[in-house]
Amino acid sequence: MKNYPILPGAEAFFFPGGDTGILISHGFSGTPQSVRFLGESLAAQGFTVYGVRLAGHGTHYEEMAQCTYKDWLHSLEQGYQFLQEQCREIYVIGQSMGGTLTSHLAGTHPVAGIILINAAMTTIPAFEAFRHQDPSLLLEEDAPDIKDPDVYEITYTKAPVSAIQQLLQLADETRTRLSQIHCPVLAFASVEDHVVPPENTDEMMQLVRSDIKQIVPLYDSYHVASMDYDKEKIAAEMVSFIQSCSAPVPQQI
Repeated sequence: MKNYPILPGAEAFFFPGGDTGILISHGFSGTPQSVRFLGESLAAQGFTVYGVRLAGHGTHYEEMAQCTYKDWLHSLEQGYQFLQEQCREIYVIGQSMGGTLTSHLAGTHPVAGIILINAAMTTIPAFEAFRHQDPSLLLEEDAPDIKDPDVYEITYTKAPVSAIQQLLQLADETRTRLSQIHCPVLAFASVEDHVVPPENTDEMMQLVRSDIKQIVPLYDSYHVASMDYDKEKIAAEMVSFIQSCSAPVPQQI
């Protein structure tokens, strides 16, 4: 596989803080830039935050075409292990496909809670048409689905059909694992999302076995909500959720 340089601004980010760790994953064809505002907001509250760059992302779409969904899972697992070495508990946040990866991870690893933003989980009409297409094809990507016209997201101009098919496989497998999720779940769903219908979040929340689960509707953002008009609302709700779920620090006697 040819190694491409990381696009300027698309790098992973790490903000050291307290012993509660926050792992954040961007979505399909995106980069850590799309979730950096949330990472900075959480770091300002004293959390240790790591925004992972998924394999094949933030470089060139030809590199993405060489990846499987297992490579993306491995990227998130590496981030989890990195935080596990220095944190007492870990929360995982994922946007779009990042929410799919987050849910997959939560079914197999101990996490204190997960937060999903427009997670791609059950029905993705925009991608289903390519499930059985020639995987070597490339698609022209539309502009990112963001309501705020002044926002610029670093993303690819083309999407490999092979990568779309990997996303669909990931969603299929993750759906079968949702019943293994028992940790607290906070999910955000944009009422108007032109990529992933909000029904994905409703169906996903019906399948998880968590005692604590909440859906927060977003009325002023499209799919990439972490960069849109509701980003401050999302950040505030995240902090409140983590603080309410976070395990108390054991008292030394």
